[in-house]
Parts: sequence; C-alpha cells; structure tokens
Amino acid sequence: MPVNLPAPNPAELFPIAGVTIGITEAGIRKANRKDLTVVQIDAGASVSGVFTQNRFCAAPVQICREHLAGSQGIRAMVINTGNANAGTGADGLARAQQSCAALATRLGISANQVLPFSTGVIMETLPVDRIEAGLDAAIADAKADNWLNAAHAIMTTDTAPKAFGAQVSIDGVTVSITGISKGAGMIRPNMATMLGFMATDANVAPAVMKQLALELAEGSFNRVTVDGDTSTNDSFVVIATNKAAHAPITSLASPAGQALKTAMLGVAQKLAQAIVRDGEGATKFISIKVEGGSTQAECRQVAYAIAHSPLVKTAFFASDPNLGRILAAVGYAGITDLDQTGIDLYLDDVHVAVKGGRNPAYREEDGQRVMKQSEITVRVLLGRGSAADTVWTCDLSHEYVTINADYRS
Repeated sequence: MPVNLPAPNPAELFPIAGVTIGITEAGIRKANRKDLTVVQIDAGASVSGVFTQNRFCAAPVQICREHLAGSQGIRAMVINTGNANAGTGADGLARAQQSCAALATRLGISANQVLPFSTGVIMETLPVDRIEAGLDAAIADAKADNWLNAAHAIMTTDTAPKAFGAQVSIDGVTVSITGISKGAGMIRPNMATMLGFMATDANVAPAVMKQLALELAEGSFNRVTVDGDTSTNDSFVVIATNKAAHAPITSLASPAGQALKTAMLGVAQKLAQAIVRDGEGATKFISIKVEGGSTQAECRQVAYAIAHSPLVKTAFFASDPNLGRILAAVGYAGITDLDQTGIDLYLDDVHVAVKGGRNPAYREEDGQRVMKQSEITVRVLLGRGSAADTVWTCDLSHEYVTINADYRS
C-alpha cells in the first residue's frame, strides 16, 4: 500500500476549458482494464514537454520531441499502458507514428499535431492494431471531467491513481490547474518511469512554455527517486489552453507568472511525491534535505547518494538506525574537497552526528523511534556554504524485489 497517499479528491480535479479526455479498454496487454487514453486539445493552446535523459529512449519519446519542435500546434495525445514501445527500433517508431496518424485521421488534424505516449514492458512490439481499434471508443468517451479515470488508465505497477488540482487568482481571474501522473518503479528522473500530464486554462505565451515545463520538472519530478533507474519513457507534458480571460503571461518573473508557477509547482510536487509514496514495495516516505553546500547541485549530489544507497534504503525498511551508512554515502557522493569535520546529521529532531562524529548526546533508542515512523526527514549540514536542496525517496523492501522479479509474468 502507498505511504500516506490520499485518494484523489474528485472535487479538486478541475475540468480545464479546452481539454477533453476519453478512456477505453483496448486489450493492449491485459483484458478488462482501461489502458488507452485520448486527450483532445483545442486549437490555440500552448504545449511543452520534458523527457527522459536516457539515451536509449523509447519511440514515442523520440516522436514527441519531433512533433513539439514542429511549427504546428499540438491538438491531441494518445497514451497507452501495458507496452512501452522501447527497444523496438525502426518498427517501434513506425508503429508510434501509425498511432498518431490513426488518431489524426479521426480528429481531422495532422499527425504532427499528435503526441504519443507509452508505458509498460520494454522490448515488446506495440500492438498498434489494438490501439487503432480502440480509438473510436476513446474519442466517444471524451469528457472534460475524466481526469480521475485517466489517472487509473495510465497506471502500470502503481497501486493507486495519482491526481491533484489547484486554483489560483491571476489578475482577478480564477485559473484552474489539474494534473495526473503514473510511476512506481524504475524511478530516477532526469526524468523517471513516469508519465505526467498537467493542464491549465491560464493564458500563457508559447515562448514561456518551455521554461515553465523545465522549471516545474526541476522542482518536482527531478527531485524524486525510488530505485535510481532512469526509464526509457519518462515524459512530463504541460498544457496551457489560453482560455482564461487574463492578459497573456509573457514572463515567469512577472507577478502573474510567479503566481501561476507557484500554484502549478505545488501540484507537480504532489504528483512527484505521490510516485515515491507509491514506490514499489515502499513502506516509508523519506525527505533528504542537504544544507550548507557550496551549490545546489552539490547538495543534490549528496542527497541522491544517500537516496540511492541500497544499504541506507534497507536500513530504513528494517527501522535499523545504522546511520553510519548515511555518513558513508555523504563521503562517497563525489565532493573531492569535502571536510568531514564540518558535517552534522539529523534524523528528524534527533541530532545524530556533530562535526563528523557521533553526537555524545545521541541515544540509539531515539534513532530507532524515528526510524519506525512512516515519514522521516534526513537532514545533512555540509558546512560549506549557504546552498540547500531536497530529494524525496522511499525505502527498499522485499516486496520491491518480488514485484520486479515477476513484472513480465
């Protein structure tokens, strides 16, 4: 079960003017489950995306990048679960392009205006015939309030849907934001095995969208890790339908730009943290805060070293305050001039290490008390500067091995 992950509140999943969503059962990998989603976007919307940094990226990722770089506006998305269409070569590219063309024909748009997304098993042929056969039903199901159903339909090993929304006032106009994501394993963003889709009716200039998507991803999905693996299919797409009756946002530094970004970042962080809370076999949600670094990048480097350590993660699963493992991870994070005598370590309110050594006041029972909690904060002070950063992760359990050992069966 996910760690303290609330069920989506349908009342907070706001319909976004200019976006409709339809879902159907296409039998892509398993029968009797919703696995095909079609998102339709009105003309005039601004769309941008951030994708995996894995060089072995999936066919749909390659096509999304190409279509977003084109001059035609994006008008639709086709999303399937059960098959990643990754590691499939030229045939996979052709099949992803075929799915775009099939949807475009039905909607009366260009294939270059369709973004394809796939998630599931790698190195298996995409059953594009099943996708094509399901498109009419997905189109017929199109609704503005289908976000929660879509959150279910994009799941793979997820145990719970991930969907959040928010509203913000911009120039006296109420602007709505709704987003969904999926992911539970193969999570180490730059991006992670994740799909994320967020839409707003805000009026955002196209020139601002790429920066907005990058900054949202950097503050949310690029701060989570479950197992350190960067997937082939990670995609995060941001849509602004430009339907809200306020002046166009031409700069994120403007008051309107800051208000929108703050509200959207709040939703993005909830979606990203939901992935960690639902990490495969996770029993604990862990915030790793590194402070006192010379740069943010340095702090993040240390945080990820801790978050990726199997020894640290299994200690958290066992509620074993073997906290020297954390200090060891700090030491091998790659900061060549790190002075260990400047390091302090906290476990929630418990001061574990002072100036690189065990705090004389630290008691094992205090550490164990915190380790037994379902939510834990690790705080590392490097003593090198004023920079800080945070990464969210989970523990590593027996169940993680079981899930991934049996994933294809």
